[in-house]
Amino acid sequence: MADWSLTPSKVHLNHGSYGSVPRAAQAKQLSLKGHMEQNPCPWFMTQFELVATARTEIAEFLNVKAQDTALVHNASAGISTVYNSLSFEPGAEIVTTNHAYGAVLQGAERVARRNGGLVRIADIPLDADAETACALVMGEVTSKTALIVVDQITSATARAFPVEAIAQAASRLGVPVLVDAAHAPGVLEFPVPDFEGFWVGNLHKFACAPRGTAALVARGPRAATLEPLIDSWGFPYGFPENFDHVGTQDVTAWMAARTAFDTIEERYGWATFRSYAAELCDYGQSLIADAFADATGEDPAIKVGMPVGPLRLVRLPKGLATTHEDSHAVRAHISDRLDIETAITTFNGAGFLRLSAHLYNSPKDYETFAERAVPELVRLAGSR
Repeated sequence: MADWSLTPSKVHLNHGSYGSVPRAAQAKQLSLKGHMEQNPCPWFMTQFELVATARTEIAEFLNVKAQDTALVHNASAGISTVYNSLSFEPGAEIVTTNHAYGAVLQGAERVARRNGGLVRIADIPLDADAETACALVMGEVTSKTALIVVDQITSATARAFPVEAIAQAASRLGVPVLVDAAHAPGVLEFPVPDFEGFWVGNLHKFACAPRGTAALVARGPRAATLEPLIDSWGFPYGFPENFDHVGTQDVTAWMAARTAFDTIEERYGWATFRSYAAELCDYGQSLIADAFADATGEDPAIKVGMPVGPLRLVRLPKGLATTHEDSHAVRAHISDRLDIETAITTFNGAGFLRLSAHLYNSPKDYETFAERAVPELVRLAGSR
């Protein structure tokens, strides 16, 4: 734990939501804040130069071109940027899936309402393979489709989608694609697929950058349409330079991101993280599923099409976390009562435990969950 600042007594199995920022990156950000506060006038007058440098560093980590990359505060901000920048004809439709993140879906519905259109939702079974998922998404495309929004790695269901295949199929029809890649940076060696369209990913999840760091990558002619959500002094410039001018906002998190990336690469290696996290998640999933099975007599195993390295799902006992609100209540209960932080999700009316892992996790964390949290979750389910 020397590189991390998590409370030692807390079992943290939810890096997929918020994890620990390396101490070196925290120190870098604190130093930058100190420079900013010494004299904020020159800092903010020249902040755009520091943002441009951070943008180049983050693009290098993502293996993309800096000229295709803008920085935003989170994936939702990047997706809202695309929604607000594209032109939608009256009656335009947006296609997404039943795995879409709630805020992303709400944004799509807002755009559709504003333009007298609708959102078409492809129903993708949890166990669907890549070919099936692609076919089901494209099956919702009509002559009115103005945008396809698809997750690269889903939040609630911890599975991947064949975004490159979907983008290729959509390109043949002239339909733009927006990829919600909130969980992809750090998890995938090359997180940005090779396609013309829009991709938005969080750097403050598995990539361990300070909170509020995300990238918007845009390729192709539609990139020129992108405008920041807040008008500032970048208005004379085009994408992505127009996003470098963020006014009076503290974006030191962006400038400290490279320190986080480099710390992990130099001390452990990103490839080591990916293999270690996948192996550890396999162990944790098997152990916890067995504990639930022993306690309930039911098999909690669930087949996930296109599983993802550091994320796994285990089905919760029946009746538990069947709604979005209930899933949050169950998560808070486990956190407050047992000092165990994890993700509880819901999909199609069923509750799931979403496990995730990073370098600071160990088998003991999952053993503690199986020993302490599984009996409590079974008890909660029985009291409903």
